[in-house]
Amino acid sequence: MKEARVQVKVPLVPRPGTTDSEEPTSNSTMEKDKLASVTPIRLASVGSATASAPRKARVDTSDDATTGQMHVPVIELDHFRPVKRRRMRIFARGHRWGKRKPPRWQPVAAATTLLTLALLIPVILVWPRSDDPVKSVPASPTANSTSTPAPTPAVPVTYPEPNVRVYLSATGTTMELPLENYVSGVVAAEMPAEFRLEALKAQAIAARTFIVRRLAANDTSGVPSGDADVTDTVSHQVFIPPDQAKAEWTRLGKAEDWEKLEQAIRESRDAVMTYQGKAITASFFSTSNGYTENAEDVWGNVVPYLKSVDSPWDKKIAPRFEETVTMKRSEVLQKLNLSTSAIPVSAQKGSAWMEVLSTTKGHRIKEMQIAGQTFSGPEVRNLLGLRSSQFSWKSDGDKIEFTTYGYGHGVGMSQWGANGMAQEGHTATQILKHYYTGISFGQASKMLASK
Repeated sequence: MKEARVQVKVPLVPRPGTTDSEEPTSNSTMEKDKLASVTPIRLASVGSATASAPRKARVDTSDDATTGQMHVPVIELDHFRPVKRRRMRIFARGHRWGKRKPPRWQPVAAATTLLTLALLIPVILVWPRSDDPVKSVPASPTANSTSTPAPTPAVPVTYPEPNVRVYLSATGTTMELPLENYVSGVVAAEMPAEFRLEALKAQAIAARTFIVRRLAANDTSGVPSGDADVTDTVSHQVFIPPDQAKAEWTRLGKAEDWEKLEQAIRESRDAVMTYQGKAITASFFSTSNGYTENAEDVWGNVVPYLKSVDSPWDKKIAPRFEETVTMKRSEVLQKLNLSTSAIPVSAQKGSAWMEVLSTTKGHRIKEMQIAGQTFSGPEVRNLLGLRSSQFSWKSDGDKIEFTTYGYGHGVGMSQWGANGMAQEGHTATQILKHYYTGISFGQASKMLASK
């Protein structure tokens, strides 16, 4: 707000109609004296009229008195310049012009603070402590509410365990037994008892896969009797009745090994290897020469999961990795159905009549020429009864020494290689995925139940 101080001085003014010669009456003199002694009057003016008024306005009346004209009142105005509110506050505080009114925002702030505290205090009182257990508040049932029953946990689907009919070649009879018991008899006959657990589990899965594939396809090829699924020979899988194997192992002090074998069967129960949803041909053999073979190099047909892979463990741990046998030249020719006359006289003193033509990816002999006739490596191995199709030879007079590397056809899993991987800490799954390229795993009972 702006303030102004106005000082008004009013001289004695003659009444209209009088002359200068007339003397004032006593009353007029007294009035003059009163007016002269009047103190300045403070007037508050608001607006622009006061602000725009001149600081002082004086009218000189000396000439008027001589001329006899009417006297004009002399008005002197004085006011303060407008000042800023801050300076006015300081001025008022210094002169103690009453109490200063609080700013308008203070009551609002006070009310807001009180409201906030009123809301926060109950929340702080009921807020749970870290050591207090959180209690669940049950929902109050309503008339229209419907309770939803808890979902029932899914029960795993189980399938009946299939049976296997085994033709026992020693007696010519057929034995029927559950699948897992059959696998126990195969693992006991096919793999040494002292092998590591993971190797035994890998062998169990391979043996189970082999028979499941035959059962799924109703394959009874190679079985003399029509009422069996498989034989107990190397034509399929070597098998020993489980009760007989357990009694024999116990007699030989290998009861702990039998427990380990049964553990391998339990832990691999119902598992089979698959490729594109079907059980694979899970071929296996004893000892590799450091590599496995492609199926087409041994059997003539391509199998996508039976590919050549490295197997360096065999050479380190297999007891009969390298073996040498000696034969007479006439014996060799006889086993190969060759006559002595087929060998030129110039070549009879050496071994130039035997020559390797090509080798496989698995470093075995693929083709060779003997006395002018061509043979495959697996064919020579089978005819001569050698342990492997990777071999070397040398002649000593009428004798020939053959040195073989590894044992078996070389396709699929190497058993000694599997044991070497198990010794290094590999699992059965890792072992099988190494020897069988791109395979998956399935459930034997499920596959046979949907047959």
